[in-house]
Amino acid sequence: MTDADPFGDDVVEQIKRHMNDDHAADCLTICRALGGRSGATAARMTGMDAAGIEFAVTDGGAEHPVRIPFAERLTERPQVRREVVRMTHEARAALGAPLDVPDGA
Repeated sequence: MTDADPFGDDVVEQIKRHMNDDHAADCLTICRALGGRSGATAARMTGMDAAGIEFAVTDGGAEHPVRIPFAERLTERPQVRREVVRMTHEARAALGAPLDVPDGA
């Protein structure tokens, strides 16, 4: 962890586990709408830093890396949740899906 990236490996691992275990559908929605992979059939979070979030996306029978920048540089952990919820709302709107996001997001 450096000043350039305020999120240590342990924090990133916790966020990845939560996203992949509890929000796999949201990961896929985000990658389809914001990651340029409209034909994706699966997505899992693989990493993040202060500037963006990374996924491994299955599309066309192969896995592809996708990085989606955050709207702003994040400096603390609570911002991650807000930014992922924002991305999920934006992605759902782009895909014409319902905008409700459970509180646990």
